Amino acid sequence: MSILVTGGIGYIGSHTIITLLEEGNDIIAVDNLSNSSLDVLEKIELITRKKIKFYNSDVRDKSSLRNIFLDNKIDSVIHFAALKSVSESINSPIEYYDNNIGSLLSILDIIKEFDVKKFIFSSSATVYDAKNIMPVNEESSIGNTSNPYGTSKLIAEKILQDTAISLPHLSIIILRYFNPVGAHPSGLIGENPKGIPNNLIPYINQVAAGEIDHLKVYGNDYPTHDGTGIRDYIHVMDLAKGHLVALTEIGNLGKLSIFNLGTGVGYSVLDIIHTFEKVNSVKIPFRFYPRRSGDIAECWAEINKSKEVLNWSARYSLEDMLKDSWRFQKKLAGL
Repeated sequence: MSILVTGGIGYIGSHTIITLLEEGNDIIAVDNLSNSSLDVLEKIELITRKKIKFYNSDVRDKSSLRNIFLDNKIDSVIHFAALKSVSESINSPIEYYDNNIGSLLSILDIIKEFDVKKFIFSSSATVYDAKNIMPVNEESSIGNTSNPYGTSKLIAEKILQDTAISLPHLSIIILRYFNPVGAHPSGLIGENPKGIPNNLIPYINQVAAGEIDHLKVYGNDYPTHDGTGIRDYIHVMDLAKGHLVALTEIGNLGKLSIFNLGTGVGYSVLDIIHTFEKVNSVKIPFRFYPRRSGDIAECWAEINKSKEVLNWSARYSLEDMLKDSWRFQKKLAGL
């Protein structure tokens, strides 16, 4: 039997596929390449020395998705396929709801038809109420989201809760990510968004590489230790391992389980800039700009449940994340 990974050529999906392949799993990837490229597929195969079956398709295309299930024996699905920028979602809410909710409804309908047993969903810390006291755990208040991206993930979680009740054969795990960063230690794959980056680390990388002249820091008047926003950054390889563990343990859990995947430590934007400069010996020019709509002051995870139930915790340090990220960018830029 095979594992279907939607959004499998994207940033988190590609690193997770590598981890799954290294454990001997049979992988099928589907991706519409809206924010990824086929050369990632070649690099996955170069790193693992294994072939994967790939379909260039949009998960919302139910006819194409059904054909993938007809062609393969699939018993598990990891669903990454989604748009993922907080700031972009504010300007394009309809596109975000159509993509993020539409793709989930499509895959769930096919899962029901083909009697799939295991489903891992890529959710986000943005589902948590911004008024929560940090750190947030899985029982913290959700809702009162500050942007359409977070709202799309919140709606998706509710859909999955209802689905778990209606489909007795299906076990579901929802993984709430905090802020994935870093790259594969080989430097061959990493976060490489199309266009100007929306996420902090790819933006810093491009400034360090001389592709952008300075970093825009949005907001220096938050109620934090240095006035800039605080987030919980997690290495993408730790995140990938979290999916492997979730897939391994899902049969030992109930119908639906929710876990935070973070480090439990929050760092500000200035903390990230200064650490990047220190570990990579590169200067990052930056300027302060007004706050962006949809951003909150701080968010970081409590991870006790993931440690106790999944026996999972992050291994990579912030320094590791920023070194690996810069190594990838240097290879990408030919530096």
